[in-house]
Amino acid sequence: MSERETVWEGKHLRVVVKQGWQCVERKGITGIVCIVPVTVDDELVLIEQYRAPVDARVIEMPAGLVGDEPGKEDEPFEEAAGRELLEETGYEALTMERLFDGVVSAGLSDERLTFFLAKGCKKVGPGGGDSSEDITVHVVPRKNVLGWIEEQRRAGKTVDVKAMAILAFWLNPPA
Repeated sequence: MSERETVWEGKHLRVVVKQGWQCVERKGITGIVCIVPVTVDDELVLIEQYRAPVDARVIEMPAGLVGDEPGKEDEPFEEAAGRELLEETGYEALTMERLFDGVVSAGLSDERLTFFLAKGCKKVGPGGGDSSEDITVHVVPRKNVLGWIEEQRRAGKTVDVKAMAILAFWLNPPA
């Protein structure tokens, strides 16, 4: 077996073996953005959508692929974050601040997320995603967010761990 061998390739993903390790690569993107949208009233804007890999409705932060649209292969990450925020939630941000980036599941895929804090968000459009998505938008006051998340879990929904990690910092910022 070579250093890197393609085992299977689909439209959006590729399964490879690297140094004896099976892993997944995303095709046709330059990155992934994840947005933490905070409204002018100190509310968090979350989304909910069905995710086939886990067969559940999932509560998440708005997020999306960068450079996946024809003619936009060199799309700046900040631009992609603004585009995805508007598309999925109908909100625009007054400011978009890059927070950090990192890998999602280093033992499985090459996916790398870049997080943005979107401040001063105001509703300007319908949201709900593109034609391939069925997104429900939730706007939750900071003081109620943990209770709201627990209600969603009791209702049978799954919560994305990235959203929970961001909430931990948002609700209890380091000194």
